[in-house]
Amino acid sequence: MSVVLPTLNEETGVAACLDAIIDAIDEIGCTAEIIVSDSSTDRTPEIAREYGAIVVSPDRRGYGYAYRYAFERARGEYIVMGDADTTYDFGELPKLFGAIRETEADLVLGSRFAGEIRDGAMPWLHKHVGNPALTAFLNRFYDADISDAHTGFRVLRREALDALTLRTDGMEFASEMIMEASARGLHIEEVPITYHPREGDATLDTWHDGWKHLRFMLLNAPGYLFTIPGAVSLVAGAVLMLLAFFDVTVNLNGMGPIWFGIRTMVAGSLLTIVGFQIASLGVFATIASEPIRRPTDRVTTWLVEHLRLETGIAVGGLMMAVGGSFAASIVLAWLRDGYASLPPMTRDILAFTCIVLGIQTVFAAFFVTAVRRNRR
Repeated sequence: MSVVLPTLNEETGVAACLDAIIDAIDEIGCTAEIIVSDSSTDRTPEIAREYGAIVVSPDRRGYGYAYRYAFERARGEYIVMGDADTTYDFGELPKLFGAIRETEADLVLGSRFAGEIRDGAMPWLHKHVGNPALTAFLNRFYDADISDAHTGFRVLRREALDALTLRTDGMEFASEMIMEASARGLHIEEVPITYHPREGDATLDTWHDGWKHLRFMLLNAPGYLFTIPGAVSLVAGAVLMLLAFFDVTVNLNGMGPIWFGIRTMVAGSLLTIVGFQIASLGVFATIASEPIRRPTDRVTTWLVEHLRLETGIAVGGLMMAVGGSFAASIVLAWLRDGYASLPPMTRDILAFTCIVLGIQTVFAAFFVTAVRRNRR
């Protein structure tokens, strides 16, 4: 077993954590090493060495980088992750280790929310808003189905760690591991634990680190960030345009008739164009960034796999031709009437919306082709 502790000025709590770790290792009865990945300016590394821990010094700062730096040097079949600020009781390590052995899980999380959070251990905002909200987002976007996505107390198998592509340096590393594990179909289990007040000063920046977690989740789930909002906007816009174009009137009890006119047509056109653009970004992001959670809808999947420059030009050209032909017919009708009257404005908006979408399609095809070529 390799127990990895990232430390940043933890001299007030690291000794108590190391005592608990050594007792837990004795109880488990396995061969183990303790690796302290340290960026401190206090006595933390000296204390760790006194306990026989291996102290490594990452060449740059960051919670995630400290872990990744230590993982490269860890030799254990099982990797234990935990903080050195006494918030996690390493006396509970045998529970997590037993769970990974008995269930054959790839990753076991110590869940604070399924267990107990002691008074003063977690700020109210983190306990009731931040952690539950971020965990809910992660569960929704990545199908993780866990209660505590950001616990720092974890045990994972070496082969599971090797299967993950972990790149982040900051606090979002905690989210990245769960996202990667879920996306790759690894078996995740949770064990209730007790969360204690910390020793020393907190290093977590509530709003900055919370935003980094949320941003990382969104950027790695383009289906939720782009495709779904874009599709909703596009469909809503198309419906509004059809209602206005066919001059639909709806009678509601107590409200009288509702007529969908030119303003509805304008709103529908804008929603359609914006929705098309946002949904296109889902395709671009999937091709350019290799996100952890790729969109699974059939349209995006097909476009990512099969969209070619010639196809995009053909489809976009056809849309422009249809829109241009419709616009030309409007002009001809106006000329035939001797410039006397103009056709309804809804027809103009429909024609030019089709032309704009065609132009976007052509240039989107060029962009996708350029991105693919640069990634080779």
